[in-house]
Amino acid sequence: MTDEPPVRLISYNIRKALGTDRRRDPMRIVRVLSHANADIVLLQEADLRMGQRPAVLSLNALEDIGLRPAALAVTDVSMGWHGNVILIRPEWAADQIERIVLPGFEPRGAVTAVIATPHGPLRIIGVHLGLLRRSRLAQQRAILDWIAERTDVPTVMAGDLNEWTLHRGLGPFAKSHSLHAPGRSYHARWRLAPLDRIAADRRLDVLDTGMIDTVLTRAASDHLPIYADLAPQSLRDAALALTKKT
Repeated sequence: MTDEPPVRLISYNIRKALGTDRRRDPMRIVRVLSHANADIVLLQEADLRMGQRPAVLSLNALEDIGLRPAALAVTDVSMGWHGNVILIRPEWAADQIERIVLPGFEPRGAVTAVIATPHGPLRIIGVHLGLLRRSRLAQQRAILDWIAERTDVPTVMAGDLNEWTLHRGLGPFAKSHSLHAPGRSYHARWRLAPLDRIAADRRLDVLDTGMIDTVLTRAASDHLPIYADLAPQSLRDAALALTKKT
């Protein structure tokens, strides 16, 4: 059993840093992340749409708050792929960094890496599913097929899943993973729908989830960031066994 704290994962659709006041202010996003105490951050809409899709956030600003991007970009100016970015603590190594091509009406993709955490390796997948339900279902199946060939490492997925209801549309993920909707993360000001979700495989214990709801996050993007605190289930089982003995 380790004394290490759980891994804090943040997922955040930053809307290319365009806030609810219609101002594009990347440093607001950086301030949100600096207060989030995150070990791993999955961003959506982190690159602009036009041209070479330049990154919205500054590498230097991220380094100043203790985060670095995984090497996902296919251009010199982007930070991610299809707008999806993985940020991690600089002292944690990232391996098996890959892009997963997804089917659907719109161009979509997921990003993944295996992170060397103090609890052991953890595979993370950042996703931004499509606007059409039939596309979302096909995309879920494609991701699960990809995972099925890589079951050696516990996996957690998070992102903007674009599903408005709690009870339909995410069946493929729910069959194999514990699915968590921390709250109505969209719209940041009006709380319309739980678009942002976390899906953890059964080898992980999700100790806590929530939304980061502050004056700053209500202004910085039209989504609120969500978080999950994760640890291997073996740690939870060991703690329960110790409690029973005492």
